[in-house]
Amino acid sequence: MLGVRERAVWRWLAAAERDESASVAPGERARSHGRFTVTPEIRALLGLWKGNVAAVHRKLAARAARGEGESPPSIPTLHRAIRRDLRPGERAGLAGGERAARKHDVFLARPRPWRNQVWETDHMQAPVLVDVDGRARRPWITWFTDCATNAITGVAVSPGTPSRESVLAALRSAVLREEPYGPFGGLPEKVRVDRGKDFLSTTVSAAFGLLDVTVEDLPAYTPHLKGTVEGLNRAVESMFLAALPGYARQPRPGERASRPKDEVLLGFQDFTARLLTWISWWNTEHRPAPLRGRTPLQVWQDDPTPLRDVPARDLWTFTLEDAGIRTLTTRGVRFRKRDYVGAWMVGQAGIQVRVRFMPHHDHRIEVYHAGTGRYLGPADLADQATGEQISAVRRARAARTRRLKKDLEASRRERYAAVNRPEAPQRLGALTGAQAEAELAQSAGTDLAQLALPDLIPPAAPPADWRTPASLATRTRPARPAPVPPAPAFDGPPAPTAPTAEDGDAS
Repeated sequence: MLGVRERAVWRWLAAAERDESASVAPGERARSHGRFTVTPEIRALLGLWKGNVAAVHRKLAARAARGEGESPPSIPTLHRAIRRDLRPGERAGLAGGERAARKHDVFLARPRPWRNQVWETDHMQAPVLVDVDGRARRPWITWFTDCATNAITGVAVSPGTPSRESVLAALRSAVLREEPYGPFGGLPEKVRVDRGKDFLSTTVSAAFGLLDVTVEDLPAYTPHLKGTVEGLNRAVESMFLAALPGYARQPRPGERASRPKDEVLLGFQDFTARLLTWISWWNTEHRPAPLRGRTPLQVWQDDPTPLRDVPARDLWTFTLEDAGIRTLTTRGVRFRKRDYVGAWMVGQAGIQVRVRFMPHHDHRIEVYHAGTGRYLGPADLADQATGEQISAVRRARAARTRRLKKDLEASRRERYAAVNRPEAPQRLGALTGAQAEAELAQSAGTDLAQLALPDLIPPAAPPADWRTPASLATRTRPARPAPVPPAPAFDGPPAPTAPTAEDGDAS
């Protein structure tokens, strides 16, 4: 009944006969006996050794052997003291950090709002390898979710690292309710973000401001403050992504990620299609526990809160980045040192226009009248390279990057001798003094060659009898006039010389 052995009960009775105060709390050690407690030093050692009690005991014993402290108690006593003096959250935090400690905290639940009162948004890198142009990549998902209905209102999938363009694309799909979007959508009153630089960029902040949407910037490392989207991130992995080919969950420390070598990966288009199908199932058929047996669509339709809609053309304008005012010339619109043209530009050269563009989509811009703000039309990049040319340039860039990276790694690689006893590290690689001096001289010559300014002093002008092109003659400095030789000193008429045979007969 007491949950202890019979010997423990007899020991308690014997202690009560000796001291009546022991009968108040049977089995508890008296304060006068100096019960062992956890000190700040032990807490620090637990954090250092990630909660390993045996390692902490060895450290305390080593210090006591050196005379730096008292002899530690036994390991069972140390375990009991830690369980008694430290809370479960403290023990988990010392072993696994703040995230592990947060699992033992108690959080208040927000009252469920009405539809479009609060949205939450986040980036998530899917733990699934997808074939993107022949390379295995983990795509990123950017989505908005409604806190009242748990519905996914908008989503955007990026093959690479997401940016503000991903946020704007997901925002457009979340707000619009026309086909192929909807029925979820409209403008929310507030959007919660977690200090992501993409969500707080100038372009995204300006778009939220024009749409009259309040942005709530949450403190760092507080995922519980946006639990709806964090729960969605966990649910999509266990309910959908884990069953896809190429699933590559992040391994634990010390483990290696492994998957079948002959596994065929999904293409990016196929992955996006399957994700959109799962989102449709989540919104229309799934019944989350907080909704008490209803689907997000049913909760959305039962909510009488009016919706704020924005026309698609106005929404597109608000979610573009402003590049300022330009002048429309006969060559089109000049933007980022390139010309953009459109069929609607005929006969309108000379007007002032305002340029807006989607970040990273540099093949097209949107042009508006600078004075009235009226939309004029799109403009495409003039003299755009073909797909084959772009692929060739990218292959050349990739080869150059790999070659440069290999050269840098070879120059920085250092090898050390292996040792089996404590000694200073010894670098490998013999080098003579002559080799060192030659390499240093070559490096110094390279540096001086990079600092040279060949155009600082123009070359001298060529001789006058040379036929030099006018374009080259202007790039030379004028020739210096030839110095006039000094006149010889006058010492009288020269003495006559005797005639030679070559002069012939004077007569």
